[in-house]
Amino acid sequence: MKKGWLAGCIIIVAVLAVLLFLSFWFVGIYNSMVQRNLAVDQQWGQVEAQYQRRYDLVPNLVAATKGYLKQEQAIFQMITDARTKYAGAATPDEKVAAANELETALGRLLAIIEDNPEIKSNQVVSDLMFELAGTENRISVERMRYNEKVGIYNTTVKTFPGRLLAGMFGFTERPFFEAQEGAETAPEVDLDVNP
Repeated sequence: MKKGWLAGCIIIVAVLAVLLFLSFWFVGIYNSMVQRNLAVDQQWGQVEAQYQRRYDLVPNLVAATKGYLKQEQAIFQMITDARTKYAGAATPDEKVAAANELETALGRLLAIIEDNPEIKSNQVVSDLMFELAGTENRISVERMRYNEKVGIYNTTVKTFPGRLLAGMFGFTERPFFEAQEGAETAPEVDLDVNP
């Protein structure tokens, strides 16, 4: 009878040990997904901070160049519209779309400034372009870091055993930053003021 009782205790302890191990394993996987999801959110905050920096620099650049570029009012309107959309954006996807519009307009403006020595030689414009170039580089770096964090998180959510827990706890794939369509083509600049 003692052997049966001892064998039963050993089985119970073994089952409890396996359950405890599995519990810790699943908790570890869950915590890993939470941490990686938060890392993606944190990195998105860094991207947003750089977007905000750009957002704050753009009006100064526009004001400094406006007097020289009377014929380019359409670009200034595009920049204003994109800034308005960014300010009103509620989701990361909306902010990315507005930021992409702003990038397109800024690309055209910067190309015009580069092609116009009179504007380019203005110290205020030069300083603002330097700041904006630094900001664009920071945005690029933060986007790259964001994509790295998203890649790690998405791998956790899509692979076994994370895939099992992801569905149960509502973890879903996160979107990557992708190059804007047409980003590989430089904007065309026409400084001809004659209609």
